[in-house]
Amino acid sequence: MNQPLLTTQITVHVNGQASRVPLGCSVAAALAHAGQNGTRRSLTGQPRSAFCGMGQCQECRVSIDGMANRLACLTPVKDGMKIETET
Repeated sequence: MNQPLLTTQITVHVNGQASRVPLGCSVAAALAHAGQNGTRRSLTGQPRSAFCGMGQCQECRVSIDGMANRLACLTPVKDGMKIETET
């Protein structure tokens, strides 16, 4: 029997640290679950993170599996995914 999404846990790597997160969540949710409080820094050095949750603000840009400027709020997690933030 298949387990429903969000109850199955997978492993992602956030800035080199393994974290167990629910399958089916977004990368932005996985970052929050892992305790990551920002995805990048503003010009003044303040941490920035997902704001709109639909890709318009682009505050959630991260590198995923070596690809820069991916939108964390729109990208579903995958087992073994490597996520790098600027913070």
